[in-house]
Amino acid sequence: MSRLTGNSRGMVSMLVAMGCFAAMDTVLKIFAQDLPPMQMAALRGLGGMPLLAIYLWRRNSVRSIIQVKWRLQIFRGMLAIAMLWCFSVGIKDLALTQAYTLFFIAPLLVSVLAWPILGEKAKGFQWFTLLLGLAGVVLALRPSTDGLMSWGSAAILGAAICYSVSAVVSRRLSRTDTTDSQVFWVLTFLAVGATLLALPQWSTLTLKHWALMPALSITGFVGQLAITDAFKHGRAAAVAPFEYSALAWSVGIDIAIWSVWPDAITLLGASVVIAAGLLLLRSERVVVVATTPQAAP
Repeated sequence: MSRLTGNSRGMVSMLVAMGCFAAMDTVLKIFAQDLPPMQMAALRGLGGMPLLAIYLWRRNSVRSIIQVKWRLQIFRGMLAIAMLWCFSVGIKDLALTQAYTLFFIAPLLVSVLAWPILGEKAKGFQWFTLLLGLAGVVLALRPSTDGLMSWGSAAILGAAICYSVSAVVSRRLSRTDTTDSQVFWVLTFLAVGATLLALPQWSTLTLKHWALMPALSITGFVGQLAITDAFKHGRAAAVAPFEYSALAWSVGIDIAIWSVWPDAITLLGASVVIAAGLLLLRSERVVVVATTPQAAP
């Protein structure tokens, strides 16, 4: 990763983040059958705190977490709580594939919001690849009308909106705040805020929940590091489409855990998503080459 810079590093980090979050969503889907949504958000934050403490100590970056833009950090923490609560509500009623179908509107929202907030205006070809990737996701997941018209679907849309705003805020914070500070404060606000809100309806954890907690903690923590790094080093319009790679991760999880293989339509949709990402990557390289002064051989 140290050899990669700019959009290239952002894209690789996004691929890693989506793999971690796909695994985390699988654990949350299991938890959703027994635990209240806010408690699931609290466990997500609490589980990552020990790993975060070790990470900051190893990097000797404790001091960097104090000098931050407090208003934006608090706002991002509130968005994280709202996003996980909405997502937990949604996956309790919807299949994970239906939830992903709705949530994948987020990359398009990120690119739209990056224009007025960050001044990163997406070009016409980038808009085409974004829409192409979204079309591929819808094709692969084939959402039903009944599944999309429910309170669960509204909750997933709310989660997508919260995530999109949070991603743009993270990109804005990267101009002044360190990556470590962003990871620390979003997990801290999530652990403290969601726990306080969840206490009135807190449910006792069973052996099944405790057995899955390490997976929830590790995937959530590594995913948070990776996605923060992605938006720190890459332009939002270039990095966001690689969130579609979660489709490939979910297919792998289905095969590994439930022995469910994708059908031809799913593979076709995945091919469209991958093609959209490659086209966007190609367009970014063309822009970089065209705007970089010619160097000596």
